[in-house]
Amino acid sequence: MAMDGITAARQLRCPIPPKISPHADAVQRWLDDWILRCGMPAASRVTRRVTLGRVARYAGRLYPDATEPDLRTLSALFTWFFLLDDECDSSGQPDPDRVRDLLSAALTLLRTGDAPSESFNGPLRRILAEAWRAPRERMSAAWRDRFIAAVAHHFDGILVEAVNKADGRRPGVAEYIELRRATSAAYVSYVLIEFATGVPVPDAIYHHPVVREISATGNDLLSWFNDLLSLDRDAATAGGHNLVLALARERRLSRSAAIEEAVRRWHETMLRFTELCATPPSFGPEFDPGLRKLIDGVAYSVRGTMDWSFESARYHAQTSGAAAPAR
Repeated sequence: MAMDGITAARQLRCPIPPKISPHADAVQRWLDDWILRCGMPAASRVTRRVTLGRVARYAGRLYPDATEPDLRTLSALFTWFFLLDDECDSSGQPDPDRVRDLLSAALTLLRTGDAPSESFNGPLRRILAEAWRAPRERMSAAWRDRFIAAVAHHFDGILVEAVNKADGRRPGVAEYIELRRATSAAYVSYVLIEFATGVPVPDAIYHHPVVREISATGNDLLSWFNDLLSLDRDAATAGGHNLVLALARERRLSRSAAIEEAVRRWHETMLRFTELCATPPSFGPEFDPGLRKLIDGVAYSVRGTMDWSFESARYHAQTSGAAAPAR
């Protein structure tokens, strides 16, 4: 019998141990109330998706050692990015101009603390403004610049995908992989590791070639896992923006053969990822602990994405309601 994407995602062999914050459930209760205070209508479909999505448990898996107040901030930021994803990606035919205006206004808010814009108001604006306050006040200017650069890279990917969909353009495999590293928002979550741990990583280390490869391979692992899990939905709405769909089209493979190729790539990449994480470069006793926390955080992002996806109602329909963890 041909394997489907969900079955393939469940059979991926992930050697990274799971971990979750002890504050995750308490922060989820806080988050459910907080989004209502930010103006989200209690009875709306979007509010229900946020509540059932258990976003705080996702943040708790990626940042298991964060304090409870910081996990609130991280969960609020994650909620905003999920709301943005729904806003920009709910249709197979997005309006690129509308997407561009929304993203531009959000970047303005991150840079200046304000964003007067008709395209960016209401709860979506208030959630970002509130969530951004603590990092903006506490973190260094260099860190804020790094975070905003990562968000801008993510936004560029969202816009390119929106334009591609509007034009009916389907990227090839190499182009798609690079684009997916932007649309995943993984690089945004990596910058937040320093906020969660309180241990800074200098730019020279953060952008070291080996550290960048660890970041990229971790990004690919969580992105390709997600592509397998959401394959049926993406086939209907993503306009070819899915690794399996790109492989099938470019290599003239059947859907089943393309899934097998994506799984093979995932396991090869996981092997490379574990090798890189086991033997990182050393920068001396002053900086190595911060690098270790960064690398561990990238690993948490891979395993945490897998475990949360199987337990979250955000993917409930796609996973037939099961909640077994990834292996």
